[in-house]
Amino acid sequence: MDHTGAIFDMDGVLFDTERVYQQTWHELAGERQINLGSGFLKAITGTNGERMRRVVEEYYQVSDGLAVMEECMKRMREKLAAHIPVKDGVPEILHFFREQGVRMAVASSSLPGQIEANLRGAGIRDYFDAVVSGTEVECGKPAPDIFLCAAERIGCRAEDCFVFEDSENGVRAGHAAGCITVMVPDMIDPSETIRPYCAWICRDFFEVRGKIDRIRSHFSV
Repeated sequence: MDHTGAIFDMDGVLFDTERVYQQTWHELAGERQINLGSGFLKAITGTNGERMRRVVEEYYQVSDGLAVMEECMKRMREKLAAHIPVKDGVPEILHFFREQGVRMAVASSSLPGQIEANLRGAGIRDYFDAVVSGTEVECGKPAPDIFLCAAERIGCRAEDCFVFEDSENGVRAGHAAGCITVMVPDMIDPSETIRPYCAWICRDFFEVRGKIDRIRSHFSV
């Protein structure tokens, strides 16, 4: 394969954890007698750090969102320690890329310890040559920093790397990095404005593999 790298977001891409996050955010809101409303899902997805903090402060109506964020992450660690739901087609695409000699990385906004715990708990850590957390770069998604860092760590040019994302912030970041950006939507359907930033939009990794196979039958991918 000419594309020598593959970079995966984690939540909503490798793992079906976005639903667990949403359940937890809403648990916390319910305890505070707050209705988060329909806009919260799109606002919070693909965020971390100060961007997430601002969203939490707006929707939870608090002056400092850090305590709410920390409680959410604490509950998430407890839930994911018990079970990590792997998305459809993930084991198959990881095995395929390994067979093709594609170097792989995870680039996630989550904390480093949570990324490592999830990957090891799901039994897929050994597939990845590098792991990059949003805490390791200056600017979070939609800035390209995390994907540029991941490409560098696996020794690939960004333009030779696939990026797999479920959020619009992540897609914009992958596109800005110059990567071949593939959206695998999770809880939010792709908007018309995000489609031009995507090389492909696939329902799952079985469809991703099918597209790669079809291209390889005519050209070198």
